Amino acid sequence: MDAKAALEWIDQLIFEHQGKHFNDLEREVFIGSWEGKSYHEIYPLNPSYIEKYVGYKLWQKISQTFGEKVTKKTIRGAVERYQNQDDCVRLSQIPGELLQLSPHSYRVFISHGNTELNINFAQQLEAILIQVGHQVFSAAWEVTRSQINQQETDFLAEIDTELKHCDYFILLLSPQSTLSEMVIEELRQVRELQDTHSHRLPIIISIWVNCPANLPLNHDLRSYLLGTLQRNWTDQQDTTLIIQEILGFLQESIPESPQQNLRLNWDKSELEEHPNLAIESQQISSVFPLSIKPLYSSEIPSPLPVAEPELPSGQVRLESVFYIKRVPHEDQCYHEMTHPGALIRLKAPRQMGKTSLMARILEQGREQGYRTVPLSFQHADKSIFTNLNHLLQWLCSKVTRKLKLAHHVPDYWSDTFGSKDNCTAYFEDYLLSESDTPLVLGLDEVDRVFQYPNIADDFFSLLRAWYEEANYGGGDSELWEKLRLVIVHSTEVYIPLDINQSPFNVGLPIELTEFTATQVNELAHRHGLNWGDIEVETLMRIVGGHPYLVRVALYHLVQYSISLEQFAEIAPTEAGIYGDHLRRHLWNLQQHPELAQAFYQVVCSPQPVELESILAFKLHSLGLVHLQGNEVTPRFELYQNYFGHRLMIKT
Repeated sequence: MDAKAALEWIDQLIFEHQGKHFNDLEREVFIGSWEGKSYHEIYPLNPSYIEKYVGYKLWQKISQTFGEKVTKKTIRGAVERYQNQDDCVRLSQIPGELLQLSPHSYRVFISHGNTELNINFAQQLEAILIQVGHQVFSAAWEVTRSQINQQETDFLAEIDTELKHCDYFILLLSPQSTLSEMVIEELRQVRELQDTHSHRLPIIISIWVNCPANLPLNHDLRSYLLGTLQRNWTDQQDTTLIIQEILGFLQESIPESPQQNLRLNWDKSELEEHPNLAIESQQISSVFPLSIKPLYSSEIPSPLPVAEPELPSGQVRLESVFYIKRVPHEDQCYHEMTHPGALIRLKAPRQMGKTSLMARILEQGREQGYRTVPLSFQHADKSIFTNLNHLLQWLCSKVTRKLKLAHHVPDYWSDTFGSKDNCTAYFEDYLLSESDTPLVLGLDEVDRVFQYPNIADDFFSLLRAWYEEANYGGGDSELWEKLRLVIVHSTEVYIPLDINQSPFNVGLPIELTEFTATQVNELAHRHGLNWGDIEVETLMRIVGGHPYLVRVALYHLVQYSISLEQFAEIAPTEAGIYGDHLRRHLWNLQQHPELAQAFYQVVCSPQPVELESILAFKLHSLGLVHLQGNEVTPRFELYQNYFGHRLMIKT
């Protein structure tokens, strides 16, 4: 193995174990040490600093991962010993009864990353599950080069089919996968399948592979994993134990009700009430539970004047130096919130900063002395949406708990009146009457309500009635003037809806737009980049002013010291930093062939394309195109270059 190959191998291994790649100096020290150079030869400008600080920390990192003391002189031998370790499951350690043909044959989906640890574990688990009679489909959420070149295989369609028919979904999680849009999308679809299946299939088993105990998770991942079976992998000894436990679990359980007997430490709805709680799901065995911290905890300190780059993942925390004020939307929202009975609607495609802005609106309200309640419909079980009565009781209970008031919902619920009347009375006679202080209620992820037309019309007509009561006068208008509503939803929810079904349309509508060139330049400077107009224009030609994509680009440009030219070359490829983001969109388009065909026309045309208004609107709602009337153009080069090739393959 040459120095470069050894560096890439061990850099990836360190990242899998410790969640961070080598920096440039550490890479120089490793290469030089592998080639037998002295510290003076490696870095003649300051060899003492390199030896005492850079080298010392480098050998400590490697020693922690290898489980033995590693020095500059012993690195070659340590690598050889580590690679020669027996990394296979010792079947002799698994009880014979577990290796016998299983009494039940289940379909098992194994989702994993492309790191060496993930692949090895997945292969060993797959082989043994097949041996005992289960049907196994194993797929990486990252696309490999062979899958890129194997055009005859519709990889995403195969994943879609297997997800719909599996009994168990085993997810191998690593620090990288917690940021993956494909992992989030897989979990979202699995949860939807559980909601439609009478026995809550497929069952989710998540295995955390070398994840640090304080690993930050975004909102969606925490929500989807709460209540699932979980296990923590830290070293090779755990491989045999975990596979043994999974075999025993599959043999003893019938996939009709294995999760019905789980004793969870708290109800799903309590996650919102206790944002600093760890995910403590029922473990497969009596191992120590994994403690996973939420991504944005109140314990996170304020940023230093010069902050480490942040890889964007979900809501931008309030203290982050990388939050860019949304001009003019933010001031509009702050001003509107001071109006009695205000209603603000935030809408945009995913990853445009809606939840981050809602958090700041509520923070502004707190600073003015208002009572504030953030509430996400993502935390509600499907059963909540079975009828309007359940939904409104859930809403009242959640607000009550957030305000730390006594629970009196049953006292206000009467069969004599409808659920809308009951809910209105509860707000009027209890929540709003309890204090003279205005109440700001932030409703996030209301997309979920749109998906249930049997209750959506009534729910939104109720909110509209409250808004009108405050603004158009009446006996209780003074009470309703104290209520301020902030409603957040993704425009991507429009895709499966009837175009004539108009989601909520009162109040102040705020459709978040992309960053301007000035804002992108400001964000670049906050990352320590001394950019001018040319660099900003180059980046925006590729990803526009898309907040998430811009921040991902700047993070990688700084953290891994890649040039804009290198970035432009790899951005629209499967191996690039946006591969996960692009595949999620591709997967979505494949489920709506008419949209895929229309978008293919757009990305292949050098001129604006005129589409049927419904198709143009839905592509715009997905955030894939710019729309002027019915004339449509690709949103930016990233989408044009990627989908021009991939959709051509599919059509």
